[in-house]
Amino acid sequence: MTTHSSRRNRPGRRAAVATALALAVGLGVSTQVSAQASVPAPARTATAAPQPVTGAQGQPLTRVADFYGAYIDAKGDYADPDATLAKALRAHYLTPDFATRLAAWENTNGADGVLRAQNVPTRWTVTDNGAVGMGHEVVVTLTFGSGTTAHTTKLFVLLERYNRVVDIQTTSSR
Repeated sequence: MTTHSSRRNRPGRRAAVATALALAVGLGVSTQVSAQASVPAPARTATAAPQPVTGAQGQPLTRVADFYGAYIDAKGDYADPDATLAKALRAHYLTPDFATRLAAWENTNGADGVLRAQNVPTRWTVTDNGAVGMGHEVVVTLTFGSGTTAHTTKLFVLLERYNRVVDIQTTSSR
């Protein structure tokens, strides 16, 4: 008898192995499903709809929003503020003349000239205020604190036509 003929004589054994394999796989899947079903899903909390943030290259509003967002992040990380990044952002976004005037303002007032404060805001908004001469003015509203102790400061940021900050004031240039 050859090995081929002995295999043909045992069709029941192949069926039993196939059935056992299918049963084992089926039990494994059903065990996983029932185990997964017994774990409660994390509760969803009611949150506001996500708010998109958009921008456009070369737009004064986007430029100021990018600067203030990055600057506040660099200054506001209380565990590890990044003074090097804040300095680099100032060098990139401010004209050299304004950076010199701002440093003098900071020495006189003992505060951060970009934020016009000694601390870092908890929130901020940026609003377009239109063209001013050859430049553009953007209003930055900074909110410090929260709840009943929150207060806001409005800054008027003037950009030159090449989108570098030439002035930050608490009153409009208009």
